[in-house]
Amino acid sequence: MSLRIPVASLRGFGRRHRVLLTVVGTLGMGVALGLALAGQRDEFTFALSRVAGWTLAVAVLLQIVALLARSEAWHLSIEAAGGTVARRVLFRASSMQVLGSVLNAQLGVAARIAALRRASPSVSPQVPTLIAAEFPILAVEATLAALASFTLIGPLGLPWWLPLIAVAVFATASAGLRRLALRTGRELWIGLAVLRNRAGGTRVVGLVLVAVFAQIFRNWLLLHAVGVDASFLDAIALLIAVAVLGQLPIGPTTGAAAAVLILGSNGVAATAATGVLLTVTGTVGGLCFAGWAGADQLWSKAARRRTQREQAGASDDVAVAPRG
Repeated sequence: MSLRIPVASLRGFGRRHRVLLTVVGTLGMGVALGLALAGQRDEFTFALSRVAGWTLAVAVLLQIVALLARSEAWHLSIEAAGGTVARRVLFRASSMQVLGSVLNAQLGVAARIAALRRASPSVSPQVPTLIAAEFPILAVEATLAALASFTLIGPLGLPWWLPLIAVAVFATASAGLRRLALRTGRELWIGLAVLRNRAGGTRVVGLVLVAVFAQIFRNWLLLHAVGVDASFLDAIALLIAVAVLGQLPIGPTTGAAAAVLILGSNGVAATAATGVLLTVTGTVGGLCFAGWAGADQLWSKAARRRTQREQAGASDDVAVAPRG
């Protein structure tokens, strides 16, 4: 009982001061990375300068592919839960996660759900259902991470049996979600409806795989671009580290911190440069997605106003037309 009160207090403090914690965490991690790079400024600058423009463009494109694939997986999950939100509206809401995730992963999810409820309150499911609709996607991502967690054994010195435990835990959790999906009556369980049939679940898994492999290829591409002789498995380990550290309030420094943690033995300057490029290309790709969403919303509003004017004009013509 005595431990529950401090834990609850810490969680409450974290929710109330999420932005402040992210700012402090980002500054703290930035200072730590600066100390790690002390005396290696030239190497860091050289690693960044050797990256070709086409490499950055491909990295941005891969980020956009990952965002689109994950958004479509979310669309399938919500559609199975009974939501009738148009795909374009849902994708516009999904783009809000990009802006929120710059600060914190949880903030990004909250921003996406809030944007969807605000845009289509009458046809989108309730908030508990929307939250649960994330679980199938997260379960697939977590299971893939567990299956690939053996790539962390070397970089982090983990015991060989730890990945086996991770696989067992997430496989059990996925089976539990499948059982919960078969229940009815609660808004939360409705969000898991996509798991009730094999076809829907398979499509979600396929889309998540597209998103994950796009991120892995982006990691591998940027690692080689800065001169790090990294394998495909190293790129997978880096993706897992980015996902795990992304849950901490360290903001835009997540990429650099993950790269140094996993591949720092190959040179802190080059790996830190990779992390910076991951953050930059990821942010640019996200901004492209958000830019499309903003432009599409403006175009939709303009088209709606034009239609309203045409209907009003047609009504006026009917009103002034001479009677036979």
